[in-house]
Parts: sequence; structure tokens; C-alpha cells
Amino acid sequence: MDRKKIFQSVDHTLLLQGATWEEIKQICDDACTYGTASVCIPPSYVKRASEYLGDKMAVCTVIGFPNGYNTTAAKVFETKDAIQNGAAEIDMVINIGDLKDKAYHRVEEEIRQIKAACGDKILKVIIETCLLTEEEKIKMCEIVTNAGADYIKTSTGFSTAGATFADIELFSRHIGADVKMKAAGGISSFDDAEKFISLGAARLGTSRIVKLAKAEPGEAQQIEGY
Repeated sequence: MDRKKIFQSVDHTLLLQGATWEEIKQICDDACTYGTASVCIPPSYVKRASEYLGDKMAVCTVIGFPNGYNTTAAKVFETKDAIQNGAAEIDMVINIGDLKDKAYHRVEEEIRQIKAACGDKILKVIIETCLLTEEEKIKMCEIVTNAGADYIKTSTGFSTAGATFADIELFSRHIGADVKMKAAGGISSFDDAEKFISLGAARLGTSRIVKLAKAEPGEAQQIEGY
């Protein structure tokens, strides 16, 4: 697979608690160099990153991250604040406790409210697959579809495991026609990235793909012209 296609699928991500502004600027620069889909960064850096990047790169941020148990009102506020600060894409974490309580209406209504707060911006719904049963994953495919979100996303990268090929295959059988898939967490090679894309993932949440490319002599110069 063409490396360009892989980079165009990557949300180049830095969400570590200790991330500094200099590190955020660096991933912004790298995202522009390699032509990624977006940078995915903490909400506190969205305004500065949006001003720094201008229209060169989409800024994505996270809501209710990483545990998802914030109130819906707090998540809606976070979303509106992020968009006002320049975010073009929102990755929200569901309330996993509500899902396990089978309070499906609450999970769906929360996604609907956050999607309404997003307006025409992209909403990706993180369901944290490593904590769910297969039945719960399938139910979330239905809920995300019904709620009108743009993507279903596997993982935060902050729990017990990240994306698996099996989860993307499962999603592909159960999501609606208008819902895309994002694999995130633990994607550590170009081979992994290619496999996820071949299985239908439209986005990849990872920091490692660009790091791998940067470690290859001459690679940045080759990609920069794309």
C-alpha cells in the first residue's frame, strides 16, 4: 500500500498527560510534513495549535477522556469549547457504565447531544473495546449508527489494550452505511496500519507511524512534497 494513503488515514496523536507545548508544536509540524488526516491533541492545546496551524492541518481533540464517566452536560460543554477554540474533529468517550447497565437510551442520547454540539464537525465515538463483551460492541455499533455519529472508534489507548483486527472486522459487519471506523491504540508498524486500512478502517489513531517514518533516512524529504 502507498505510504501516502497510510499517512492520510492517520490522526497523529499526542495525548500524554505531560505533553508540553513544544512537543505539541512538533507533532503539528510532523503532521504537515507527512500529510496526516489530523493532529489529535489535548483540549488545553487546541486554541494554540489551531492558531499555529491555520488552515494547514485539522485539529482533533478528545472529550470525556479517557474514562468517559463525565456528565453529559460536561461533555457537551467541552465539545462546544473545543470547537470554539478551533477543533475540527471531536473524539468522545462513551459512559461505559451506562452501557454495562444496559441504559442504552442514555448512551445514545449523550452521543446525540454531543453530535448536535459538533454541528458540521466530525464526531468519533470511542467505545473502549477492551472493556466490552462482543454483545456490547455489537450494541454500540447500533447505537453509534442511530445517534448519527460519523465514526466508531476502538480505544483511548489509555486502558488495558488497544485496537485489534477482530474488532474492526466486527464493526464492519454491524455499523450503518454512513458510519466510518477508527482503529486506535497499539498500532506500531506500517504492516499493522495497512492491515487495519484493508479491513475498512478510515482512520488510525497513532503516534508511532510518523515516528517510524522519521527514523528512515530521507523519508521526510520524500513525503514532504506530497
